[in-house]
Amino acid sequence: MSKIGQYLNEHILGEITGIKAVRERFARDGSVLSIKPELVMFPRVTNDIRKAARFSWQLAEKGHILPITARGSGSSQTGAAIGSGLIVNTTAHLNNVIHIGLKERIVHVQPGVNFKALNDILSWHGLYVPTFPETASYSTVGGAVANNSSGQLSGRFGPTGELVTRLEAVLANGDLIETTRLSKRDFSKKSGLQTFEGEIYRKLDAIIEDNQDVINNKLKDSKRDNTGYARIAEVKRRDGSFDLTPLIIGSQGTLGIISEIVLRTEFVNSEQTIAVAVLGSNEEARDVADILKSLEPASLETFDGALFDQARRRGKKYPFFSETDSDRSIGAVIYVQFNDFSDHARAHKLKKTLKILGKYNASVATSNDYSFDELSAIREVESSVFASESEGESFPSLIDGASISSERHEEFSAAVAELATKHHVELPIHTRVLDGVVFTRPALHLDKVGDKQKVFKIVTDYAQLVQKCGGIFSADASEGRLRANAAYSILDDDIQNLYQQIRAAFDPFGTLNPGVKQVSDIKSLASSLRSSYDQSDFAQFSPHV
Repeated sequence: MSKIGQYLNEHILGEITGIKAVRERFARDGSVLSIKPELVMFPRVTNDIRKAARFSWQLAEKGHILPITARGSGSSQTGAAIGSGLIVNTTAHLNNVIHIGLKERIVHVQPGVNFKALNDILSWHGLYVPTFPETASYSTVGGAVANNSSGQLSGRFGPTGELVTRLEAVLANGDLIETTRLSKRDFSKKSGLQTFEGEIYRKLDAIIEDNQDVINNKLKDSKRDNTGYARIAEVKRRDGSFDLTPLIIGSQGTLGIISEIVLRTEFVNSEQTIAVAVLGSNEEARDVADILKSLEPASLETFDGALFDQARRRGKKYPFFSETDSDRSIGAVIYVQFNDFSDHARAHKLKKTLKILGKYNASVATSNDYSFDELSAIREVESSVFASESEGESFPSLIDGASISSERHEEFSAAVAELATKHHVELPIHTRVLDGVVFTRPALHLDKVGDKQKVFKIVTDYAQLVQKCGGIFSADASEGRLRANAAYSILDDDIQNLYQQIRAAFDPFGTLNPGVKQVSDIKSLASSLRSSYDQSDFAQFSPHV
């Protein structure tokens, strides 16, 4: 082990290792990138993280940089959970549910708690965290907050960050802070502290004042925008109150390392009513979805029929499509789910849904005839499609998670078709209608130079396409390392400058996850691209293999 590893091991309760096999295991996350760390740490208590951060800060003061990357289960699809220095993994020990407040409907957790396990625990109390990422079975709560991940119900409840009421985080110098909404008076006290925390409050207040016009004119409606630090618009309110929480959310460990989280919960309803329908075209699906939104469903999604055609060719069967129709192409599929607590309300909405779908001669399957599992599994059609059986072929998540308004979706779909033709790929679209988030993945052979070159070209072109259609490029989660260059290329210079100031205030030596949420050298990024990205790589991180 290196001297650094040995020194830290002597001063923490957890473990640090430099074993090659472990370093190789943590060199990958859910993205197409690979960066091998020097060391991997498994902190047992928050104080372990503080000691590592303090040591990294002291090294940086002497001109030696030891980058620190916080990591949960490594499900990041943007390369945010890998780094060249010290990986701080929270899943081994910092995975406890600290407190469940039934009266306040809150839950207090450590960052390494598995999201699905948390909701399983909460369900015993009739509660759940309603916005959870699609990778909930694999991902951690800390990762979801650090990425500000969305999910199936985010159209109703917003991304995960909207449910966070309080955070505890370790700053770059090892200091521990607690973030929540401070009154004007309490903020004055905080900013008067002669500590790094106090310095951050003072600098951030000055940054907001100097950039108020930019924030008001360009970032005030950016709650779903996870590029950079757009949530700076939510930090200071007109009444003078101040809260660092919005900035830490979605910052991917670049402003601080999350050590504890308090989340709001909602009452869980185990009864759902679902309808799945096959329509003649994507245009019809969009028209029907626009009508169904008025029924206030919990979830509403549309799928390009090409996804189901591909899945059927691999042997998958679906309840809405009979054996006699197996040769007929599927135009589009729509999925709608109602979670109302009233049985009558759900039945009434289903009746209206069937009436609407009847006007389009849709083939329909409902939860009256099929189980919840049978119908909800339809949402995971990509799991079959992305599990390629072709040697060397993979479907990396390069451009998943942009958001497009329904008014621009037709224009957007046409532009995506043109992009697919340009790069000689197919890009069937899956849309989460209530928040406009779209998912699409190209099939690539990363062992071929030509397809490797396509990676950043596709990401850049797609970012520009999203901007042209008035959308948000990083809506479902933050941009990380993989998409940062493309994300920043479509930002105005004054916004980029604002984000650089914010980062410098929190991380003056650049020790917190460098290369993430900032422009990187394209050659360095290209050298980090994997030569393979298959089902066995991604199965541990996501159900969408």
